[in-house]
Amino acid sequence: MDQAAGTEPAASRGPCAAIPAEQMAFIREILDRVGDKWSTLIIALLEDGPLRYSDLQHDVPGISQRMLSHTLRQLHQDGLVTRTAYAEVPPRVEYALTPLSRSLLDIVKQLIGWASDHHDEIRRNRAEAETAVPRR
Repeated sequence: MDQAAGTEPAASRGPCAAIPAEQMAFIREILDRVGDKWSTLIIALLEDGPLRYSDLQHDVPGISQRMLSHTLRQLHQDGLVTRTAYAEVPPRVEYALTPLSRSLLDIVKQLIGWASDHHDEIRRNRAEAETAVPRR
C-alpha cells in the first residue's frame, strides 16, 4: 500500500508499516471481526449457499442463540453476509455470503484447517506450559 503524502505509517516495520496510522484502529476492528471464532465458522459454513438461522445454529457447535444473532448482525453490517427475509408464514430468513466475504473465504478455510491440523500439538504445548516449573 502506498503512503499518501503527509500520512505517517502505523509502524516502522512489519505489516503495519504499510498502513497509515489514522487507519490502524479501524483495521484492528476489521481483523477482530473477520478473525473471531464465530465469524470464521459462519463464513466457512455459508460457502455452499444460503442457510436459514436454524441451520446455522445447528451447524455451528457451541454457539448460543444470542451470539449467533449478534455475529450475523455484525457480519451483515459489514457487508459480509446478506440477510433475505421471505414474506411467508412462518417467516423464513436466509443468510448468504457476499462477494466481499467470498474474497475472504479461502483465507478463513485455511485458518480453520490449520487449527484443525495443529490442535493436538498446541494442546500438548499448553499442557507442558501449565506443568512447567516457573524459573526464578
